[in-house]
Amino acid sequence: MMKRVFVIGALTAAVALVGAGAVYGPEIYAGYRFMNALDEHDAEYQANGGAWPQLQDSCALCHGDHGQPQNAQFASLAGQSEAYIEEQLRAFAEGRRHSPQMSPLAANLNDEQIKQLAHYFSRQKAGRTESPASDKELEQRGQATVTAKGCTACHGEGLAGGPIAPRIAGQGKLYLIDQLSAFKRGDRKDPTQAMNALASSLSEGEILAAAHYLSTLTPAKQ
Repeated sequence: MMKRVFVIGALTAAVALVGAGAVYGPEIYAGYRFMNALDEHDAEYQANGGAWPQLQDSCALCHGDHGQPQNAQFASLAGQSEAYIEEQLRAFAEGRRHSPQMSPLAANLNDEQIKQLAHYFSRQKAGRTESPASDKELEQRGQATVTAKGCTACHGEGLAGGPIAPRIAGQGKLYLIDQLSAFKRGDRKDPTQAMNALASSLSEGEILAAAHYLSTLTPAKQ
């Protein structure tokens, strides 16, 4: 009799487990996949930049994750040369380049932190910040302007940047217009004066066209 009761109890428990598995199994599996994805993300995060929190996390609000913004008014830092990023941070910190947001932030960085940020962002994969509305005529005018002004001489093949000049391929249109206009007005100064001279020769229409064309380019792999 006792054996019979035990067998019935075991069967009942087994049926209950099977039923619970049918009801809760998908949720348990989904939870497992979520936790596994978190572990993988954390491992990738630490391998890329070190233990949390990382200094570059404070840059993400404007410059996006990994230095690739979704807002066209902010610079894409991903894939820029280490030397260029370091120089710009020092320029902001020392007052040679002005920004209400960047100047005080850079001034609070020490030498090691500047080097750390420059090294991190230079290793990130560059992407295109936006997909501007198609305007073939404006794009062709912009390409003609970029070619005529010989922008690749400083900004490199594919306009992917170099030690002294940034990657401009794939930058946001608003950011490019803002920077070219700042060089034209003299609000931003190039130590070599090359960008100031070039920008001063551009009309407002040429600045708009060049910025539109550059924003449509997909950055070349580094």
